Amino acid sequence: MNLFTTINARLSRWALYIAVAGLLGIVAVVVGSVIWRYILNDAPAWSEQVALLLVINVAMFGAAAGVRDEGHIGMESLVGLLPKNFQFWIGNVVGLFSITFGVALVWGCSMMAHSVWSNAIPTLGISEAWRYIPCVVSGVLIIMFSVEHMIAMFSDKEVVPSWH
Repeated sequence: MNLFTTINARLSRWALYIAVAGLLGIVAVVVGSVIWRYILNDAPAWSEQVALLLVINVAMFGAAAGVRDEGHIGMESLVGLLPKNFQFWIGNVVGLFSITFGVALVWGCSMMAHSVWSNAIPTLGISEAWRYIPCVVSGVLIIMFSVEHMIAMFSDKEVVPSWH
């Protein structure tokens, strides 16, 4: 468990680094696009597609890191009122749902990436599959982080957030 936790903590940190870098990239692309459009009177054709790719990265890697640090939406106040035994089982049901979601994300997005691999994003000249690859990677991370939480619950341990 220690090696798995160490690996997951590092992967979670890197997912957040990618999400933050993507957010900074979105700001730079949008500000640059506004300057090009309204000051230089020449809008770059690629800016919208780059911003969309960055939004996908921010959302998916941020969501994966949120699963590891238990920052996802939950009903903590309601579950906290239940006896410990119920809290344990509700936590496991949530973990199973998270794993199921991760598997569906990996499977569905890898199928989509495969189906559009030969198509190119017109203004960028890269494969359309790059829209789905972050989702596949995030799905794998969500599965790993959910498994870690379930192991921790069964061994009566706590997963320390990556940013402690």
